[in-house]
Amino acid sequence: MLTSREQSTENPLEELSGLAETAGIVVVGTVVQRREHPDQTTYLGKGKIAELKGMVDLHDLDMVVFDNDLSPGQTRNLERALNVKVLDRSELILDIFANNARTYESRLAVELAQLEYSLPRLKQMWTHLSRQSMGVGMRGPGEKQLEVDRRLAEKRIHELKGDLAKIVRRKEREVAQRESMSVSIVGYTNAGKSTLMNALTNADVEAVDKLFATLDTRTRRWMLPGWGPIVISDTVGFIRDLPHRLIASFRATLEEARQADLLLHVADASNEAVLDQISSVYKVLRDIEIDEKDTLLVLNKIDRPGAAERVKAVQARYPNAIPSSAHTREGFSMMALAVSSALTHGFVELEVRLPPSDGKTAAWLSSVSEVLSKQYDDDHVFVRSRIQSSHAGRLVSMGYDVRIISGKLPQQAIESNTPATATFKPVPTALDSDKPDVNHGQVVGF
Repeated sequence: MLTSREQSTENPLEELSGLAETAGIVVVGTVVQRREHPDQTTYLGKGKIAELKGMVDLHDLDMVVFDNDLSPGQTRNLERALNVKVLDRSELILDIFANNARTYESRLAVELAQLEYSLPRLKQMWTHLSRQSMGVGMRGPGEKQLEVDRRLAEKRIHELKGDLAKIVRRKEREVAQRESMSVSIVGYTNAGKSTLMNALTNADVEAVDKLFATLDTRTRRWMLPGWGPIVISDTVGFIRDLPHRLIASFRATLEEARQADLLLHVADASNEAVLDQISSVYKVLRDIEIDEKDTLLVLNKIDRPGAAERVKAVQARYPNAIPSSAHTREGFSMMALAVSSALTHGFVELEVRLPPSDGKTAAWLSSVSEVLSKQYDDDHVFVRSRIQSSHAGRLVSMGYDVRIISGKLPQQAIESNTPATATFKPVPTALDSDKPDVNHGQVVGF
């Protein structure tokens, strides 16, 4: 069903048809109803239900899929009216995720989302064992089984949340201990993220023309031209109206994007709905609270027919979007330059005063930063380096004597209760004052 806000879409059920085909469903036909508010009992109006029932009987169908989320009562009433299985959008996406989950982590996440989806619908699953007689102590076997199933489901949900919380904590530690700068590829499902990653890193990750082919985070080493090695990760694709249960369940998988220094937002320039898809991705980023990160918008698949006109339309709204093709490698030089410039925003130049005996810290500085100079006096070593701001914040929070020459430290380092020995005195520079602010829905300006 479409509201007036959605009625301009040329083919409103194209994406749903793609989801159904990905799940192995043969699409026979579609029905669209346009109204402001759904019917509370059956979602569709009586006329559309009659039309749908006629189509079901004509083609001898065994399933109807809705491009909306249905309440348990609406699903039950529709199945009674149509006499076939009814799936809503969330259940269809959960089924696709379940089929594509390969790792232990993704299987746990999908199982949790499925159980949380099914819990309020358990009553519907036991209607064939409904109460047989009335009176105290006279509950039917269906009601007893419902209580048992609900307790089992709630216990399993509790176990899954505990297991996933352990994975999240482990993932947070792994990501936090990384010394290299990191870039995370995000974008709409089937935008070509895995293909782009293969082209950038010569990796061999699975890349197929299929919705939600990637559910697990894959991390590779990218030799960024003019910069050096950085870490780049590819993770689950987003989609319009992605179920919130999935977003919550896949928190561990999305940790790479949460901790990344830069997001590479890949969009399919050949898709007619590319602008809507870009907006949907920004909405999901907002939902998982990482929409304020520096983001580069990359328009992939520009080698496909019709992409050139859509690139112009996207660049009219996002002027700094970078056209590219993972197959022909067109635009890769521009993309590498933009990534290098964006990562530079996260560096500061500083001077650290160390005792000559502190070789451990000096060695650490050499491993994580570009050492520009060293000066010695009788009591100290003054190390001047260009370093990632998060590492600089670590030095300040640990009480080292630090002088910031240019750049800015993370806000948490400024606000933390640093020891009195720290001499953090940020020096504003013209370069800092000229930097553009990065807002949601905008790419970094270069």
